[in-house]
Amino acid sequence: MITLKEALTKSQEELDALKVEMEAKARKSGLNAYVGFESAGEGVPILIKDNIQVKDWAVTSGSEILQGYVAPYNATVIENLKAKGFSAFGRANMDEFAMGSTTESSFYGVTRNPHGEDRVPGGSSGGSAAAVAGGMAIAALGSDTGGSIRQPAAYCGCVGMKPTYGRVSRFGLASYASSLDQIGPITQTVEDAAILYDALVSHDEKDSTSSDLPIESIVDNLNADRKLTIAVIDNYVAEASEDIQNAYADTIKALKKAGHTIIHGNMANTKYDIATYYIVATAEATTNLARYDGIRYGNRQEGGNLAETFTNTRDLFGDEVKRRILLGNFVLSSGYYDAYYLKAQKVRHLIRDEFNEIFEEADLILSPVAPTVAPKIGSFHDPLEMYKSDMYTIAINLAGLPAISVPVGKDGDGMPIGLQLIGKAFDEQALFDGALSLEQVINL
Repeated sequence: MITLKEALTKSQEELDALKVEMEAKARKSGLNAYVGFESAGEGVPILIKDNIQVKDWAVTSGSEILQGYVAPYNATVIENLKAKGFSAFGRANMDEFAMGSTTESSFYGVTRNPHGEDRVPGGSSGGSAAAVAGGMAIAALGSDTGGSIRQPAAYCGCVGMKPTYGRVSRFGLASYASSLDQIGPITQTVEDAAILYDALVSHDEKDSTSSDLPIESIVDNLNADRKLTIAVIDNYVAEASEDIQNAYADTIKALKKAGHTIIHGNMANTKYDIATYYIVATAEATTNLARYDGIRYGNRQEGGNLAETFTNTRDLFGDEVKRRILLGNFVLSSGYYDAYYLKAQKVRHLIRDEFNEIFEEADLILSPVAPTVAPKIGSFHDPLEMYKSDMYTIAINLAGLPAISVPVGKDGDGMPIGLQLIGKAFDEQALFDGALSLEQVINL
């Protein structure tokens, strides 16, 4: 598949032919990365996750409860893409309402990893990552609430970038956890990610959390030769598999050889990140998903009275979504609000402060993305096991920081290994510069 940079030089006739080729390949593959093949006009085709509004397209967030819903408007990111010569093409599969790490909770069934069809592609943006890695899309949009761009990118061997919270508009994104969600690019290369990131960013008055800080082009200022100070978190890596630890050690050596300064640090145990995240995220999800009642939104399931209609409609939610709604209602209930939700918000501030302390000495932080390579489909029998797979990504969302996953190697079975660089808030330039340098020194 041609890169995004190469696609920008193609004629519309060539791009239209490419759309036909991508659709044919996706249908033939059996990976279930696409759940629709709509096209939104001229420009370089970008695959869109199924929770981002594209006018006149079905948008279902991978859920039965939204079957039949058609978007009445474009998300801001879609308008921004159109203005920069891109167009939406195709719907990417995802975990239902972005709640999952494997795409197994999708109403449309699991997406398979192109590097091993018995493996998950990660989630929740698993369809986006699988399509890019499998040569079925030039690039894709995903959304990242607790690692849902970076983790599938790492599992599938492509680049996935989560912007600073507030840098990319959330208007038109189906909300999971409003204080955590961010839209970002999944691409074949770091330079492609910078190109697509530049197209996405804007200040948006329709999004009350949108930043109005000045915006400068990242791709025009990319500098792989820039020497950076990169922190490594020694106590984090102990919880990762041997393959991840070895790749981490090799990457540190490669970064040193490239002239970057490596410093060492420690952070609080990841169990605090996991607990904090699943309290905050489920509390916000409970509120956001209350709108799907069969009256205002949702695939109405009639009952004998209003209460039965409401209950029957919400029974269309899958098990994982129901689980998180229950958790959210529990932590927000009057008897437990102070004990859980309020305490989680205080810990969230401590997590942000801990990152800021490290950034007083470092430009970037290097970290694993996941504790293992992509697991086999059906291997998570306990939801808590799946939650633990997010241990390295969720703190970044809690702190609102930017991060990018870059492939650095493969394990003995040929499954991709990705590591992430984490940057200071709104310092995406240093993040992309470091990622480009990492990509070049690894040279896969």
